[in-house]
Amino acid sequence: MEYNFFATIARMKYINRWALMRNTREENLSEHSLDVSMIAHALCVIGNVRYDKKLDADYAAVTALYHDASEIITGDMPTPIKYYNQDIKEAYKTIEERANRKLLGQLPEDMRDAYEDLFFKSSDKEYEWKLVKAADKLSALIKCMEEEKTGNREFLKAKETIGSAVENLSKELPEVKDFVEEFIPSFAKTLDELN
Repeated sequence: MEYNFFATIARMKYINRWALMRNTREENLSEHSLDVSMIAHALCVIGNVRYDKKLDADYAAVTALYHDASEIITGDMPTPIKYYNQDIKEAYKTIEERANRKLLGQLPEDMRDAYEDLFFKSSDKEYEWKLVKAADKLSALIKCMEEEKTGNREFLKAKETIGSAVENLSKELPEVKDFVEEFIPSFAKTLDELN
């Protein structure tokens, strides 16, 4: 029997983000998911080595790879629409859940349990999920910074809004605070400045 899961997941590269914004460089869902994965992993490592937490960095990294997979089915809903009001927010969460269930249904039954925890939050990994969400915001902030660096003013308001959200996360999650202080400034540098 054939299963479509990985062929469907591979289509993340065709889903462009920031659809309502003029981009100097388009970002697809695959690229974004890789960035979120690396950042989520780093946040867990920071939590473990600096704050004596016992976080599963590998789990967070893999969860981050799939965190937006439902968008293969739903498309990338622009944030202002997705969070316009509570009714839309709840309806979209239901749609996301159904899309994730559909994706899991494309796996052989004996593999589904192994992927279930990557698509749906489990109570024993709640903090890792928070860090994946934080990594998602950090990735968006980095995208805004990259666009601003090219002179694209289209992302200035988004940078301000996302920067505010990241600042709030920094108050709650020490890992985010450390990442922002130690790694985010480098994203404003040129290649020559990084060497």
